[in-house]
Amino acid sequence: MNRSCFSRSRGFTLIELMIVVAIIGILAAIALPQYTDYVTRSRRIDGQSTLLQVAQELERCYTQFSAYNNNNCSVVTASAVSQASPEGFYLVTATGAALSASAFTLTATPQGAQATNDTNCTTLTLTHLGVQGATGADTSRCW
Repeated sequence: MNRSCFSRSRGFTLIELMIVVAIIGILAAIALPQYTDYVTRSRRIDGQSTLLQVAQELERCYTQFSAYNNNNCSVVTASAVSQASPEGFYLVTATGAALSASAFTLTATPQGAQATNDTNCTTLTLTHLGVQGATGADTSRCW
């Protein structure tokens, strides 16, 4: 009986498995931050679109009632604006001096996970003149 016929190895060596694990780790280290950044930017669009929608409704109010802060407007309650974005990642508000008869400044504040993930754009703003603004670490990429 010849033992060399039965000693043929099958499967993977430890070195081969460690190389595969290292490659998967490197790919995950590159892909996960990119994916998280993509999700954060796509959620930011939720706040931007809500800002534009509320601004459009306030302009409609100004056309009808000659004032942005008229309580007959659909988005104004008690001389203030407070509306959550459709996906719930932002809250759009305008209160006090930010909402007058002739001017408004809307502020979109991130909510929940978006508030902790989006450090580059902590708040988004939009005025009655269409001026877009933001606060945070890197505001150049917010709009």
